[in-house]
Amino acid sequence: MSTQADHGRELIPRPEPTPDALRAALAIVAPGRLDEMQAMKDDAFAKAVEWQSLSPVQSWVLAWAQEIEIARRPDLSARYAQAKGNLEHEDPAIAREALRELSAVLDEAMKAVRE
Repeated sequence: MSTQADHGRELIPRPEPTPDALRAALAIVAPGRLDEMQAMKDDAFAKAVEWQSLSPVQSWVLAWAQEIEIARRPDLSARYAQAKGNLEHEDPAIAREALRELSAVLDEAMKAVRE
């Protein structure tokens, strides 16, 4: 778990990387995405059985840990929203910068959940 001192103000502590902990965290930071999470989880588990591999489940956990990391940290969430909003800007320089910033936010969130 991270502390508030790690990244400034956080809405909730970083959840453990387990399906139940991620679901509980998402219910707080983005409850409107619970159905999306469940559908992706069902798909990941079906692929795990089909492929006889845990890699789809591991990828699902990592992807949702990253999503929750962004949602639980207002600093990352604001940067993410602003960058996403500028991706299709008419000025190509602004769109390129938005893509760079979006990538930086995703990288920072992934690094944090892999700590």
